[in-house]
Amino acid sequence: MKKYKVVFKKSIVCCLILVFGIVACKQEKQVALNPVDVLIANEDQLTQIIIYDVFTPPVASRIYVYSSIAAYEAIRHAKKDAPSIADKLNGFGKMPLPDMDKKYDYTLAATKAFFKVARNVKVFSVDSLDQYEKSVYNNFKQNLDPATYEASIAFGDTIASVVLARAKTDGYAASRGKAKFLGSNEPGKWRPTPPDYLDGVEWCWNTMKPMVLDSASQFKPALPPPYSAQPSSVFHNMVKEVYNINKHLTAEQKTIAKYWDDNPFVLEHAGHMTFGNKKITPGGHWIGIAAQIIKQEKADPVKAAQTFALTSIALYDGFIACWDEKYRSNYVRPVTVIKDMIDKDWMPFLQTPPFPEYTSGHSTITASAATVLTKLYRDNLAFEDSSDYKYIGMKRKFNSLHEAAAECSMSRVYGGIHYTLSVNTGAEAGKKVGGLVVKKILE
Repeated sequence: MKKYKVVFKKSIVCCLILVFGIVACKQEKQVALNPVDVLIANEDQLTQIIIYDVFTPPVASRIYVYSSIAAYEAIRHAKKDAPSIADKLNGFGKMPLPDMDKKYDYTLAATKAFFKVARNVKVFSVDSLDQYEKSVYNNFKQNLDPATYEASIAFGDTIASVVLARAKTDGYAASRGKAKFLGSNEPGKWRPTPPDYLDGVEWCWNTMKPMVLDSASQFKPALPPPYSAQPSSVFHNMVKEVYNINKHLTAEQKTIAKYWDDNPFVLEHAGHMTFGNKKITPGGHWIGIAAQIIKQEKADPVKAAQTFALTSIALYDGFIACWDEKYRSNYVRPVTVIKDMIDKDWMPFLQTPPFPEYTSGHSTITASAATVLTKLYRDNLAFEDSSDYKYIGMKRKFNSLHEAAAECSMSRVYGGIHYTLSVNTGAEAGKKVGGLVVKKILE
């Protein structure tokens, strides 16, 4: 049996002083932090920890959604009549209200709520959080009177407690004790894929309690074409299309595939060595896009927190809907069929992730997030996405959020890991999920 050595790449930036360019002096007040910058830096810190801790994309979306909702529910009180989001979601208790006899810094309250939730839902690299939070809280402490500081911390803490009460009943704990999903040898059904043949990830994610969906199967798509080895069949033609595209990828198609890969943990093989390369999750990429839109559009703090909360809701429910279909249809990946029927030596351009093919998770969650962000801001919002630059050194420009989502969706076909039908069907389901988020929360 081979012995492997796994090497991990760290990408943790913990110091808020570097983020904001603050020079701390022992005997002078620190510069007061801009609330929007704080919210963005908090999300970025969480993204870095999620990368380091190697959470699966669905689990990462759960961390983002609870933390972001908590931050919004605290900071919304900085704007008169800003409505609760949690009140419109499934399963949340009544959110606490501030005491009108006390003074608060709602950005500090939001930060406290955000990280208390993140710690408890649950990230592992708490040493990184300790260092980061200490820097944030020290800055607030330098700029606030003690009563306001303590009241803000306490208010954020109470918000977090209500959010965490919901998290304890969402099905996550029960999902951790499930048996492994090893697939099936039945023709047309998913089985573990090369090169690592890992078992299926988060196979019971459809048991999670959604935020806005009535059920995981609310937007259940039609089943994909049945398996067939006949060259003239719909299935065979679908497989052959992926094979032909991958045999003749252009430089641009390769760039697009790499850009949107967002595989949180790719195992790279070199002889007897195996290297683990950690990257951003697909949901984390869209949290980064949301941050860029917030800055570009000069959103105020409450709008910024609302943007993160609604984007994360779209991602979270998108994963629940998609994973419901993945393990219902349990559809075979292109690499399995192509190796069996067409070319035994073929490998896809991207490493195939370890779960069934239909529908595409990237396509579903990006369409859902793009639908929500477009409603929050506007159609045809041109932007340059540099959210992944510090991880993969790449940027891309888009004429709209939906254009970015569509490119992300098609990137999975270029990568050789999805059929065109699956990315198109996933995108349609994602638009429906995003539309429901808009309808229930914004309309």
